[in-house]
Amino acid sequence: MSTFQFTSIEPHQLKQEIAATVRTELRLMLEEFKNLQPDDLLTRKEAAQFLKISLSTLNGWKKTGKIIGCGTGNRVYFRRSEVERCLQPLSMKSR
Repeated sequence: MSTFQFTSIEPHQLKQEIAATVRTELRLMLEEFKNLQPDDLLTRKEAAQFLKISLSTLNGWKKTGKIIGCGTGNRVYFRRSEVERCLQPLSMKSR
């Protein structure tokens, strides 16, 4: 075990320095964790509600490839990023 001797720093200053360093490291770890989280999955009903369309319209969009679904067994899900991607900005037509 190593021994450290602090001669030019007061205990409250050391405490502040340690706290600041720990906060910085925790923020960095949190950002990395956010980037690693999987994309939220929405059910058919949740995706339709998010897009404000009917389930039959959502099914039609899925069949034509406008939106890509994923799933397991007989369950169909949509990634939130995929649902947001299918929303395209409308161009403003000049009058």
